[in-house]
Parts: sequence; C-alpha cells; structure tokens
Amino acid sequence: MKVRRLIGNRAFYRMVLLVAVPIMVQNGITNFVSLLDNIMVGRVGTEQMSGVAIVNQLIFVFNISIFGAISGAGIFGAQYFGCGDYKGVRDTMRFKLVAGLVISLLGLAIFLGLGDMLIHFYLHDGGDVGDVTRTLAYGKAYLAALLPQLIPFAIIQIYASTLRETGETMLPMKAGLIAVAVNLTGNYLLIFGKFGFPELGVVGAAIATVISRFVECGIVIGWTHWHKEKNPFAVGLYRRFSIPKKLVHQIIWKGTPLMLNEMMWAAGMATLTQCYSLRGLVAIAALNISNTIANVFNVVFISMGNAISIIVGQLLGAGKMEEAKDTDYKLIAFSVFSCVVIGLVMAAVSPLFPQLYVTTDSVRNLATEFICIAALCMPLQAFMHAAYFTLRSGGKTIITFVFDSVFIWVVSIPMAYILSRYTGLPIVPLYLACQLVEIIKCVIGFVLVKKGIWLQNIVAING
Repeated sequence: MKVRRLIGNRAFYRMVLLVAVPIMVQNGITNFVSLLDNIMVGRVGTEQMSGVAIVNQLIFVFNISIFGAISGAGIFGAQYFGCGDYKGVRDTMRFKLVAGLVISLLGLAIFLGLGDMLIHFYLHDGGDVGDVTRTLAYGKAYLAALLPQLIPFAIIQIYASTLRETGETMLPMKAGLIAVAVNLTGNYLLIFGKFGFPELGVVGAAIATVISRFVECGIVIGWTHWHKEKNPFAVGLYRRFSIPKKLVHQIIWKGTPLMLNEMMWAAGMATLTQCYSLRGLVAIAALNISNTIANVFNVVFISMGNAISIIVGQLLGAGKMEEAKDTDYKLIAFSVFSCVVIGLVMAAVSPLFPQLYVTTDSVRNLATEFICIAALCMPLQAFMHAAYFTLRSGGKTIITFVFDSVFIWVVSIPMAYILSRYTGLPIVPLYLACQLVEIIKCVIGFVLVKKGIWLQNIVAING
C-alpha cells in the first residue's frame, strides 16, 4: 500500500475533525467526570478508592452492554441517514429505546441481587496495602447510591448516538460539558462536606454522578424534541410506537453478535482485572489510577472509531464503495499516528498523575509503570479499534464478534488466568504480557480490513 494513499488533504482532515472532535470532547467529558470522582475519592483513602474502582469495573460492563445493545441499530441508522431515509432512522431509534430499557432493568436486577458477591470477587489479601473488609463496605455503599443513574445513562446514549449518526455532534458535547460542571460541584460539596452539605465520602461521589446524569439526560431529550426541524427522525417518535418486523429481524440478525460481543468483551476485561487482583489490593489500587488517566487519553482512538463508523457508514449507505475504502485507510492511519503522539505525552506525565492520590508509595510507583505500559500499547489499541469499527460499519458483526470477544476469552484470559494462578510472575510483567499478546489481533485486523470484506451497503441489501 502506497504511503500517500494513507494521507488526506486539508479538506479531508477538516471534515474528520468536525466529526471526531465533538465526539472526543464528549467522551473526554465522560471520562473526566470519572477522573474527578477518582481523584477526589482518592484524596480520602486507598480503601475508598479501591471500593469505587471495583464498582466502576462492574458498571463498565453495564455501560458497554448498553453500547452493544444500541450499536446494532446504529449501523442501520447511519446508513439510513446516508440515503436520506428519516423513517428508517426513527425506527432504529425506537429499537434502541426498547433494547436500552430491557438492558437497564436487567442491570438493576443483577446489581441489586448479586452486587455484594460481585464486589467480593475482586477482594484478595496481598501485601500491607488496604483493608479488604473496609473496601467491601465502601464498594457496597457506592454501588447502592449509584444505581439510579443506570436508566438515564442508557437514554443519554440512545439519543446521543442517534444525533451523531445524523450529523449532530455538538449538542451531546454541550450537554456533557454541563454535566461535568454539575458533577464537579456535587463532588466537592458532597464528598468533603463543604458549605454546610453533609460529608458523605464515596456515597457523595455517587450522588453527584446520579444528579449529573439526570441533568444531561434532560438536556439531550429536550433539545432533540424542541428542534424537530433539525431532527426529523424525532417527529412522532413516541406516537404509534411500532417497529417494522423486517427491520427488527435485520437488526437482531446483525446486532445480536455485536451486543454479545460488547457484553463478552466488557465481561472479559472485568475478568482480566479479577486475575490481576490476585496480586492484592495494591494491584487494584494502582490499576485504578492507571486506567483512570488512560481512559482520558484513550478518547482519541475511541472517538476516531466512532468517526469511522459514522463517516464510512454513510459512504457505504450512499453506495460510494471506493470512496469509503480510501477514506477508511486514511482514517485508520490518522488514528494510529495521533496515538503515537498521545502515547508519548501520556508516558511523559506518568510519574506526575499518581501523586494526586493519598495512598502509599508502592501504589504510586506501580501505577506509574502501568501508565507507561498503556502508553506503549496505545498505537496498537488505536489500530485494533479502527479495524473493529471498519468491519462493523459494513455490518460484519459476526466477524467482529470473533475478532474482539472470542480473542479475549480464548487468548488473553487463559494467559492471564494461568500466569496469575500458577506462576509467581510479578504484576508488571504479567500485565505487560497480557497487553502485548494483542499484537496477534492487530495482524488479524490488518488482513480483514485489507481484504475489503466490509464493503457492502446493508440498507440496500435488506431494503
């Protein structure tokens, strides 16, 4: 492949940034909210920070399940918008609403019934860092206070994803900015008990997050229905609420592998963390610090993946196959190059960020090493993410299922399980080995993308 085919002109990058930057900002906002919670709770103590980290790992599985449930319909939504079919966009959004409600109710039932057991699954003695009993108590309190945000979170994702698929990327970003301000203020007042408010610690962090979710949800819903001329898909959205059976079957056929993939991948990441937790609370605390800062930097390749699904999906829906292929190559190259630069910046700040936490030197030093490993692997993550969204944009959801979640369960988890339980390998080389094994996944992704098996217009095929 010629290098110049991977480089676009100024107009190309302007178009990409118009789509990607608002998504980056909104994703960055979401992760910045978590960062604020994390740092403020981390100023209270190691047990509080670890309890919150474990719960957030469990909530992460729910969040990804919501993304998976609505992503299958989102493939159709982007392509319907690409060919000017607003009724199709409306029908796909209705499917998202039903799927989001089902997943939310299921998530509530699981956390209410099994939450204590799930938290305890991550608690192992190992070293002199932290108290397991106190960590469990803080985790249970945080989870109980956080549960009301599940349904508004799902609604936010449903509306925001549909707005992005139809070209509106600014509103979700603005709503997210307001949510950050609400969350930051709530954290300060309720965690530390400022200006006469009660000092609630981890519970205060959860309450602030819940309030910010409801505020963001209200803004996104209100704007969408108030500006129906800009959002024709919202006209009659809840009137005669029905979805064509043919479309339901098509979304389920294409979307179920995607939903299962997202759920299994998230569950796989939680399982990997559980393997790392066998090295003690010091590993959990350090990973929490590392993952928090990594998530902020990761918004670049995550947002570029979303941009690929939108831009390439619209081109495929319009039947512009060669343009879609050429655009996709340039987007992948741009994502990887950007993450080389971002990774260098992340590595440079790796010793500084852990100093914000009130914890032990052993936790801070371990967190610094984890951050450096994450920075090293960021270009690999960027390529894998871009390849995944390329395949998904063309409806190749069964292939993405094998590419993503099957790989983590067949390769990554067995490696982590064996190394953590049957060897004395320290946590740093254990973590590094589990990250670098994904080079295999990069090779597979390169072959699949280059073959062009994803180049298809699924709304034309299924129309």
